[in-house]
Amino acid sequence: MEVKTNSNKDKKVLLILSIIAFILAIVFIFEGLNEINFSYNISKRIPKVLAIIISATAIGISSVIFQTVTENRILTPSILGLDSLYGLFQTFSVFVFGTSSIVMTNKNINFFIVLSLMILNSLILHRFMFKKRINIYLMLLVGTVLGTFFKSLSTFLSVLIDPNDFQSLQGKLFASFNNINVNILFISSVIIFILALNIFEKTNLYDVVLLGRDNSINLGINYEKTAKTTLIYVSILVSVSTALVGPITFLGILVSNLSYNLMKSFRHKYTMVCAVLLGIIALLFGQLIVERILNYTNTVSTIINFVGGLYFIYIIIKENKK
Repeated sequence: MEVKTNSNKDKKVLLILSIIAFILAIVFIFEGLNEINFSYNISKRIPKVLAIIISATAIGISSVIFQTVTENRILTPSILGLDSLYGLFQTFSVFVFGTSSIVMTNKNINFFIVLSLMILNSLILHRFMFKKRINIYLMLLVGTVLGTFFKSLSTFLSVLIDPNDFQSLQGKLFASFNNINVNILFISSVIIFILALNIFEKTNLYDVVLLGRDNSINLGINYEKTAKTTLIYVSILVSVSTALVGPITFLGILVSNLSYNLMKSFRHKYTMVCAVLLGIIALLFGQLIVERILNYTNTVSTIINFVGGLYFIYIIIKENKK
């Protein structure tokens, strides 16, 4: 009876969040439109909303299942070093080829190279580390070391870059929903949809994995296979999102932990959907502030990382008091 009551409460919360997200999307698309600027603005705003939905879906789902497997609610997939690898590639490309090269000017080529590099990096990491038995903590340690190495190398190269090129590079290093490429958007949406559908079919499995490694094995779950598959899912989801719009470091920890607090049950089919909706709301609201209030003088990733960083500090302080 209690489980059913909690499920009903969760559904009500999800309904409210869906309505808020829908209202924000409508406001974002239609606010300020008139007969003169309607066609131009609609063609720009709809791809932005779709990119926000795709990014929020990838980050929300990947963060929740990643924290389930690692059994830690303050970790996000960014600890694997994929964000740093993205930054290193962009910096290296500008350093070697310049900002006018086809690698930087052609968004299709840039997207596929970045996506391939990040997925390849993840597969190599999994291949060499999980030959016999999966070790989550070793993987996190190696991911942290690689992320620090990539970031340090990026910093070194950026010092050597021409100041004008460095200014252009900054636009690539922060998440941006401006000038979304429709071709890339379509490919990204297909990849995210297929992965999300596959993951949602396994929500009951993740509910068991949430009980811990030993309990999962005792209940008949193939924990090794589940963990390996999950980490591959997470790597692809994060890679697609990052390659599409750029890194948004703290969005994952923000939406996942808020979803845990809002949802009354532990069921992943509720927490993942909640995380996705919270991500859509956060990105839409942030983009509205960037475009309508700040007049593009800042980026949505800066706002999200600032709020997410404060929330991360709050979580750490709260956990230390227990």
